[in-house]
Amino acid sequence: MIHMHLFVYLHGFKSSPLSNKAQLTKAAIEQRIQLGEQITWYCPQLPASPRAAIAMVREHIDKQTFSHLSLMGSSLGGYYATHLGELFPSKVSLLNPAIEPARDLQKYIGEQKSWHQEEVFHFLPEYIEELQEIYVEKINQAERYFLLVAKGDEVLDWREMIAKYPDAQQLILEGGDHAISDYPNYLNQLMQFHFTALASLTHLKPT
Repeated sequence: MIHMHLFVYLHGFKSSPLSNKAQLTKAAIEQRIQLGEQITWYCPQLPASPRAAIAMVREHIDKQTFSHLSLMGSSLGGYYATHLGELFPSKVSLLNPAIEPARDLQKYIGEQKSWHQEEVFHFLPEYIEELQEIYVEKINQAERYFLLVAKGDEVLDWREMIAKYPDAQQLILEGGDHAISDYPNYLNQLMQFHFTALASLTHLKPT
C-alpha cells in the first residue's frame, strides 16, 4: 500500500485558499513534507455552488491514491467537511463550523464579494436547496472528529457547534472570534490529531 496522506482544507463562505488559517495550515503541512512525510496538500478555490463544490472535491479525492485522508474545514468549509467525512473514511477537524448554513446564508442571496480577491460572485437562491441536500443529521464514529470552537465567534453560535458534535474531541476557546485569530496557538494540536493513528479508522475509499 502507498503510505500517502491526503490533506484537504476547505475554506469558508466568501473566503479562499489565501485565508490566514489556510496559509498557516499549508505551512505546517509543508514543514512535515520537508521532514520526509508523504503528504499531498489540496486546498481548492471552492465554487459558490455547494453542489459544485462537493462534486469537485469528491472527484479530486476519487482520483488520488492514499492510505490516510484528512479533512479540515472552516465555517462553511466545516459543513462541507462533515458531509465528506461521512462519505470517506477520514479524520475531520472543524474550525468554527457552520451548522445551519441553509438558514444562515439566506440573507446573502445576491451579489457578493470575496474577502481575498476583487472578483464578485452571485449566491443564488437554489444554493440554499443545495446546502440542504448535503445536511448531515448525525455523524458516525465521533472520535474521527475534532471541533475547534471560539465562544467569541461573532458570526455563528458556538452553542450550536458543540451541540452538533457532542462526542467529538472538542477544544472550546473562551473569547476569540470567528476567524480564530490566535489559530497558531492550536495548530500543533490539530496536526497531532490528524497525524496520530486511529485504530478504528478503516483507510479505504467507499465502494
